[in-house]
Amino acid sequence: MMKTIASTQAKSNFGALLDTAQREPVMIEKKGRPVAVVVSYEEYKTHEHLKLEALRRDLQAGLEQAEHGELIDGPTVFEGLV
Repeated sequence: MMKTIASTQAKSNFGALLDTAQREPVMIEKKGRPVAVVVSYEEYKTHEHLKLEALRRDLQAGLEQAEHGELIDGPTVFEGLV
């Protein structure tokens, strides 16, 4: 379970928040609602790398479909989104 702190606590103990975020993600709540998650820079870089790899896989799959003539026109794609 992710550590959760109030925004007022995050503000008054910012140094401790940064130290904790080096070990684990910290969710910050404002008025009982989640508003942010603080993570280490290394965790952020890993997340961004995973997103980029997923995008590359999706793009490659789309290119392979196009090479096999498995295309869908724009209006059909957008009909499914409405």
